[in-house]
Amino acid sequence: MTQKIADEMDRRILKELVADARITNNELAERVGLSASPCLRRIRRLEESGVIRGYTALVDPVIEGWTMTAIATVRLSRQHEDEIVMFEEAIRGWDEVLECHLVTGSRDYVLKVMSSGLEHYERFIKEKIARLKCVASIETSFVMNTIKERRI
Repeated sequence: MTQKIADEMDRRILKELVADARITNNELAERVGLSASPCLRRIRRLEESGVIRGYTALVDPVIEGWTMTAIATVRLSRQHEDEIVMFEEAIRGWDEVLECHLVTGSRDYVLKVMSSGLEHYERFIKEKIARLKCVASIETSFVMNTIKERRI
């Protein structure tokens, strides 16, 4: 179970780690106004409690050849457990899908999808999503420009 952040010092540590997860403990301690040992203890506590779930590298999608981002909304034909499981298992296996959210409203899922262009996206829709018998409809909006992107 995830623990809440203890205090403002934890927030400052987390803010610095989000900005640069490769920062040394000594540099982090200096930036937040702690000595190295208490800073490291706080980091360990945040990791052990589940507040910090891991560390990762953010890779520029263009390096992978993915230059187009789409937001796709999907409605399932029925809200039955077997169809939900079928859809979610398929989505987990597709590299193009960066995010998948179960949502309320007239749609069931919102997907953030990357592709190398319109032809690749069309193949993705036709050969993957549309082939799932549980999918009733798909609507797509293409991202023209990202104004703000934040990782927590």
